[in-house]
Amino acid sequence: MSKEAVFTMKLEPELRAAFMAEAEALHRPASQVVRELMREFIQRQQESRAYDAFLTAKVAQARADAQAGQVRDNALVEAEFAARRAAVLTGQP
Repeated sequence: MSKEAVFTMKLEPELRAAFMAEAEALHRPASQVVRELMREFIQRQQESRAYDAFLTAKVAQARADAQAGQVRDNALVEAEFAARRAAVLTGQP
């Protein structure tokens, strides 16, 4: 990948010195470490947005189902799964 863009930033001298020392301890150029940090940040942000979109869609679908009357009473669901657990414990299908 071509590395033609320049990124300039201001930071505290102590932070820069500590960062440079850690990069050197790893025998890696500071720019390589920064690129990796940027890629990780981008990936985390994209995953977070994707999860938020997924969750928003699930909530919207649940609300639409509830408004359409496609709901089940919690007591019925609990009873059904209690029966399933009992069947598993007794070895019945």
